[in-house]
Amino acid sequence: MQRITIFTDGACRTNPGPGGWAAVLIYQGRQRVLSGSARSTTNNRMELTAAIEALNALKRRCAVELFTDSEYLQKGIQSWLPRWKRRGFRTIDGQPVKNQDLWQKLEQAASQHEVQWKWVRGHAGNRINELCDRLAKEALVCGLSSSEVRKAQR
Repeated sequence: MQRITIFTDGACRTNPGPGGWAAVLIYQGRQRVLSGSARSTTNNRMELTAAIEALNALKRRCAVELFTDSEYLQKGIQSWLPRWKRRGFRTIDGQPVKNQDLWQKLEQAASQHEVQWKWVRGHAGNRINELCDRLAKEALVCGLSSSEVRKAQR
């Protein structure tokens, strides 16, 4: 089974607002970069999207070590999701789980692989995490109109 390392990140200009996501997939020393944007989203949705897109980009079953600086993503997939499912995608206080659509897509994508979920502190000098952060922010800007770009540069 191929071993792949993945770093993911999401970014949002305002929350909600324009957002971007990025993933860096590393296999045998080579890097593949994925990124995208959404016009109206949240940071959490971009974090989830990055992981979904990265896992879905893999062509065959892999052993994946997936790094994220999002505790929401890491704790959500490892701890919270099983409880949400048992409660019909309701929180402990009975409210609907936010981003249910993406949690279900992430669970499906992850089920195709052997994934180890790793949290890495953001903005702490990890070279690949910093690259993901920059790429997610660049994707965010690419998804903006020219007037929004000028506003974001101020």
